[in-house]
Amino acid sequence: MADAWTITEPSLKFMQQTSQLCRERIDKKTAPTLENRYIERAPHMVSLAEIKEAQARLRGIAVRTELLQSHLSQDGSANLNRKLYFKPENLQPIGSFKLRGAYNKIASLSDEERHRGVISYSSGNHAQGVAYAARALGVNALIVMPDNAPAIKREATAALGAEIVQVGPASSERQAKAEQLAAEHGYVIVPPYNDEKIIAGQGTMGLEILADLPDVETVLVPVGGGGMISGIATAIKLSQPSTKIIGVEPELASDAQASLRSGKIVQFAAEQVTRTIADSTQSVGAINFEHIRRYVDDIVTVTEDEIRQAMRLLAADPKTTAEPSGAVAVAAFLFHRDELPQTSINVAVISGGNIDPRMLAEIRS
Repeated sequence: MADAWTITEPSLKFMQQTSQLCRERIDKKTAPTLENRYIERAPHMVSLAEIKEAQARLRGIAVRTELLQSHLSQDGSANLNRKLYFKPENLQPIGSFKLRGAYNKIASLSDEERHRGVISYSSGNHAQGVAYAARALGVNALIVMPDNAPAIKREATAALGAEIVQVGPASSERQAKAEQLAAEHGYVIVPPYNDEKIIAGQGTMGLEILADLPDVETVLVPVGGGGMISGIATAIKLSQPSTKIIGVEPELASDAQASLRSGKIVQFAAEQVTRTIADSTQSVGAINFEHIRRYVDDIVTVTEDEIRQAMRLLAADPKTTAEPSGAVAVAAFLFHRDELPQTSINVAVISGGNIDPRMLAEIRS
């Protein structure tokens, strides 16, 4: 009998056959089998180390937004046992968290890639993030925006030096146009959410939340394309797995909730999702979805009226004034108590405050 370290002839033959099969499956010259396609497309899961690297890059660029304790009551009644803190990303230089991911992505590019210039597609906040980051790093930027993007966001993007190309309202339209222009002119694409560097940049918010409030039990995060919740969930779950991560999105654009619960990406028609006042709504990205499936506990939805009510309450303080998509997490805390973890220490991310002045006046009236 062979000892524990002796390789018998049948075993050696099996190992050789297995090794050959593995080489065939990952050889790019081999016809693309199902296994090969999966290997090539499997997303890289962002690590805690990558988020900490992003944090170092962003030091002195993004504002270190400190948590603000809220005194808003839940479901119309004061509950002293359920505290809420705001993460006010509306206080970033561009009025949105998007600066974090955009800067981390562009700062990670090689000199050759920066020389070619960058292109992105966005309804507004990511557009400003890319424009701001590109200007700070001396890189030319082109942004594809929908023709229904709020004027305040389009004008702010142009003021930061980016060139703008307009297309129709569907997120697929602006992505397709950006990819076409990138192929024609060699621009480097800076996606709004479906990218590991973007996720790592947004994840720095999670590190800050834990540093400010180590006892946090639940974090409520707005969901659009999924970059922010992917990053925050990854940072927090890899540091403190007991903390619950709950995504929030409008009922009219609840594709992320449908995707999480069905176990596969579900896309809604543009005609439906553009009915919500929350303009930062996109289909969940494939890379983001893998992070959401692994780290997010649940996703809840809020109505248009609930979003408006949350905006009205937040607008009472200039430090917490929120655009519609920036107010959804607060709306969930205020009006969906029974759907949320019954935890005492909670954080809601105010993702942005770039609200049209006319809408703000209407909300306040």
